[in-house]
Amino acid sequence: MFSRLLLILYFIESGLLLLVAPWSTFWDRNAFLQISSGLAHAAESGFVRGAVSGVGVLLVCAGIIELATLIVGRRGA
Repeated sequence: MFSRLLLILYFIESGLLLLVAPWSTFWDRNAFLQISSGLAHAAESGFVRGAVSGVGVLLVCAGIIELATLIVGRRGA
């Protein structure tokens, strides 16, 4: 059960990070993006930012679903 709770927390935390990070200044001031201008140009694209945020939404939803199944499973036991 503890490992399942850790998985739920990981899903929600990483999902929130991926949801918010592409729209923050952290995304624009990344040292890896300053090495390659092509990579920096791609990362500035709204499509890439939206795709990363979309993965974040999926992870948050997966965490919420796992939490719900954990709660429902505890009630049935």
